[in-house]
Amino acid sequence: MKITIVAVGKLKEKYWKQAIAEYEKRLSAYTKIDIVEVPDEKAPENMSEKEIEQVKAKEGERILAKIKPQSTVITLEIKGKMLGSEELAKELDQRMIQGVSDFTFIIGGSNGLHDTVLQRSNFALSFSKMTFPHQMMRVVLLEQIYRAFKINRGEVYHK
Repeated sequence: MKITIVAVGKLKEKYWKQAIAEYEKRLSAYTKIDIVEVPDEKAPENMSEKEIEQVKAKEGERILAKIKPQSTVITLEIKGKMLGSEELAKELDQRMIQGVSDFTFIIGGSNGLHDTVLQRSNFALSFSKMTFPHQMMRVVLLEQIYRAFKINRGEVYHK
C-alpha cells in the first residue's frame, strides 16, 4: 500500500511540519506515505478569469506530472462528496479490496484545481464547503487517513 499526497505550495511553518511528521510517523505502521510539493504559480491578487485559468493550468501540469499512471486519484474539492470518517475508511477499504494499492490525494492551490486534474480524478472528496489553507489541509488529510486505517483495523482511536 502506498499513499502519495501531491500539494501545491511549500510548507514553511515549523508547527505544520511537526504535525505532518507526527502523522507520517503514526502512519508508518500501516502504509508508506510520500508528500510531494509542487510550486504554486506566482500571481497577483486581483486576477481576471483568464489569468486564474492560466495559473490553474500551470499548477495542473505540475500536479499531473507527479501522478503515476496506475494510481487511484482522490482530489480534495469543495464540490466533492462529503464523507464522515467511517465513510472515508469504508471508501478506502472498498478500493483496497478491489485491488487498489496506490492512492494519490491532490490538494490544489488557492485558485483550485484545473479541469485536467479534475478529469484525472477517480474520486472527488470534500472536507467542507469552506476553504482552508493548503498547509492545514495536509494535516487534516493525514489525520483522516490515519483515522481510516485505525477504523478499518478495528483499533481504538480517540473520538
